[in-house]
Amino acid sequence: MAGALDGIRVLELSRVLSGPFCSMILGDLGAEVIKVEGTQTKDDTRFWGPPFKNNESAYYLCTNRNKRAISVNLKSPCGKEVIEKLIVQSDIVIENFKTGTLERFGLGYEAMKRLNPRIILASITGFGSNGPYKDLPGYDYIIQAMGGLMSITGDERSGPLKVGVAIVDIMTGLYTAIGILAALQERNQSGEGQHLDMALFDSAVSSLINTASNYLMTGEIPQRLGNQHPNIVPYQVFTAQDRDMVVAVGNDRQFVRFAEAIGMPELSNNEKFRTNADRLHNKNELVRIISERLKQKTAEEWSRILRIADVPNGPINDMKSLFDDPQTAAREMLFEMEHPTAGSIRMAGSPLKLSKTPVSMRRHPPLYSEHTREVLSELGYAEEEIEAMRSNGDI
Repeated sequence: MAGALDGIRVLELSRVLSGPFCSMILGDLGAEVIKVEGTQTKDDTRFWGPPFKNNESAYYLCTNRNKRAISVNLKSPCGKEVIEKLIVQSDIVIENFKTGTLERFGLGYEAMKRLNPRIILASITGFGSNGPYKDLPGYDYIIQAMGGLMSITGDERSGPLKVGVAIVDIMTGLYTAIGILAALQERNQSGEGQHLDMALFDSAVSSLINTASNYLMTGEIPQRLGNQHPNIVPYQVFTAQDRDMVVAVGNDRQFVRFAEAIGMPELSNNEKFRTNADRLHNKNELVRIISERLKQKTAEEWSRILRIADVPNGPINDMKSLFDDPQTAAREMLFEMEHPTAGSIRMAGSPLKLSKTPVSMRRHPPLYSEHTREVLSELGYAEEEIEAMRSNGDI
């Protein structure tokens, strides 16, 4: 069955996470993705680990399915020619070099547009193409710090903390995929491509959502609240008799049901807790009362009681309990595929569920340069030309 992006070719000139994650999303949706690595420099994530499985990095495997991989020396005339031919035959180019790098290779957007006016170039950098930080390297950790996320993550005792995954890279990959799909739609009308200037810094700022809005409205700098919510109470981690769990009471109606479910209906009638604004004002007192109550049963017991009362709650899963969870299986968020060197590998699935054009897992994460000869043959290079290019270090 054809995917939603069947017939779209993506040329990936990116590495590590944000660019490869974006192109993997497009590949899952049916696009053909050709991943380009250097002849001397591979994608860094091939070496990030452990863990490795038969020398294949778990990190690399997680963002590179549904791609073919080639190696090309962008600094050589022949290597540049290969990339130019691929640009002519592609719809999208994704790159995350430092600002100005592609221009130095003679492969900036203006050069690409001359080769293929329909090309959509998505450039991902740490801080974008303008501003005082445009030439600084952009690592997720640094951007989490500079983009405000670490200032609101953790609590007073922990100090600032980063999110447990490279969340800004992930968000930027998602935003880039959205921008590419918008550019494809616009191209359907105008017949022309365009250049996307995507910055990790911008993605971090956009992710602050209500926390940024709270500051911009009041001028008060938000503090680290740990597992508590700045605007809603009770909405946090509580410790049950045996382990921690999350209770997320999102409105006054839910609070009435919550109070009844835990056997303390008087709480919802107390003028100090009647509305969310009241509960926020008297948060410490209410949290103390609820905490003492929830210690009297196990997390599973409370979860069953609260679900019957239609009060949002859930356990704090580790990776084992997450991937053992029947909901994970039901949503096809775990799948296995064969890899030529790593053997059977398990991977997290795609959250995209399309009724007519579902995602598909067609290709294993490619070995380094696995498809160079295949792709060059498709571009019209004869076998002797390919061998000469390999001997000369062009591929």
